[in-house]
Amino acid sequence: MANLTANGISIEYETFGDPAKPALALIMGLGAQMIFWQEDFCRALVRRGFHVIRFDNRDCGLSRHFRELGIPDVGAAMTASLSGEPVPAPPYTLRDMAGDVVGLLDALGIDRAHVAGASMGGMIAQTVAIEHAARVRTLTSIMSTTGNREVPPATPEAMTALLTPSPSDRAAFIDHMVKTFRIVGSPGFEFDEASFRDRVGRAFDRSYDPSGVARQLVAVLADGDRKERLRSVRVPTLVIHGKNDPLVPVEGGIDTADAVPGARLVVIEGMGHDLPRGAWPQIVDAIASIADSSS
Repeated sequence: MANLTANGISIEYETFGDPAKPALALIMGLGAQMIFWQEDFCRALVRRGFHVIRFDNRDCGLSRHFRELGIPDVGAAMTASLSGEPVPAPPYTLRDMAGDVVGLLDALGIDRAHVAGASMGGMIAQTVAIEHAARVRTLTSIMSTTGNREVPPATPEAMTALLTPSPSDRAAFIDHMVKTFRIVGSPGFEFDEASFRDRVGRAFDRSYDPSGVARQLVAVLADGDRKERLRSVRVPTLVIHGKNDPLVPVEGGIDTADAVPGARLVVIEGMGHDLPRGAWPQIVDAIASIADSSS
């Protein structure tokens, strides 16, 4: 792993594979560090001909944190969002986070890349395709949505899991995350709890910053509805969604695919709001296929 300055901030990143191959930037979701793009998953993509880049979003992992901006009022932001009112000004926006992706590509000397994001990362990837179309070979939006308020919301159980404050004790934090992912994860695939506990523990050791998660969440809420903006996207687009996602229901993926002209939708039976190892072959095949279509 390495660190560089991009878009005016420090970003921690790691690459896999041959830099001469087409670049694929992987963008993680809310509060999720780059290690949640598991190494085996990245190497599976390398075997399909990609130069894979994973990185920590701002306010996450070992990238720049914005603690000096304080903790936003998440409750007020959610109330405003649900009522269709303007969300109080966030500390930064999804456009800023999309700028981080482009800045990272600049710093690595990459003109154009395949861009894939999961959950909030999918929203950032969408924004890169909207705002920086010339830099994008293909767009892959995984378990994400458009921000359209007509799309069904998370289940009450999933929303409660998302908003429950995380413990600051390492062991309690790991238990909390296991409980959360048993609620939002994939009922149709095996949950490797030992591997998950190890990954969550490593994430805790790298960085524990609940305030960063709050700032990211308000940036998501403030971005609003991207559906009309997505209609301008002209790069080959893939939308992947779990049929059993309780946090971002599958209708969010359907709405995304409907918004982008010519988008391909892949719905995975039994997949929830995670990236289960058992679904990797379908996900990797789909990403490789959309990349091939852009050649």
